[in-house]
Amino acid sequence: MPYGDNSSNGKYLMVNGINMYYETYGSGQPLIIIHGNGGSISEMSNQISYFTNNYKIIAADNREHGKSSGNNERITYEQMALDWVMLLDRLNIDSAYIIGWSDGGILGLLLAIHYPEKVKKLVICGANLEPDTSAVYNWTIDWLNEMNKTIDDNIQKNDTTENWPLLKKYFDLLSNQPHIPLEDLHRIHAPTLVMSGDRDVIREEHTVKIYQNIPNSSLCIFPSSTHNVPIDDPHLFNWIVERFFDEPFIPEDNAKEFLNEEIYFEDE
Repeated sequence: MPYGDNSSNGKYLMVNGINMYYETYGSGQPLIIIHGNGGSISEMSNQISYFTNNYKIIAADNREHGKSSGNNERITYEQMALDWVMLLDRLNIDSAYIIGWSDGGILGLLLAIHYPEKVKKLVICGANLEPDTSAVYNWTIDWLNEMNKTIDDNIQKNDTTENWPLLKKYFDLLSNQPHIPLEDLHRIHAPTLVMSGDRDVIREEHTVKIYQNIPNSSLCIFPSSTHNVPIDDPHLFNWIVERFFDEPFIPEDNAKEFLNEEIYFEDE
């Protein structure tokens, strides 16, 4: 099935000043799936097909991504989070589970912080709170600087081989956003699974910091995995997410239950 380009399923709704393209699949507990920077619904195809059997999937193209429209304004994460809230309202969905990858993970955090009533459970993968070296590696910043220069040079030359003005908006998100205060994470009360690869562009210690500052959170670091783990290893990614959705959250105090005499001393 051509997820992201399904003429028999895809629809548009006017939300927050843009025409937002979305597709829905399955039935049951609503689950929204949010793609990353420069992507579209299609890059989350492995997650949509896997979870459709047990959930009502709502997948959408973020503003100025895929088939969704935009405007002349700068794109911000806060703006896109509000797009999602308004889309859910138009679809009469009061709350949902969320899977957000990369930029989608940032949007998941903002939704859980600012619109907590909308989020029942949250899964984020490859998200960051800041665009600087506290969150990403130095080589990532170097690459972003090179790309920004290439984009600016081609805009200056009026080159038309790519949509450079749109790419400039995407790279503005990557280079200059987000700015989520660490203390804002304390406001998230939905059970949350924080994920990344151990070869991610996001520093492992940054991912751990996000996990440590969200109450009711769990942590998963994928071994030998990059930022693209939902695409590169969808079987493992989907299985872990499904397990998180299906099983109750284990509070920290419960982790101490294994420390009891019965483990070490058998009855005589």
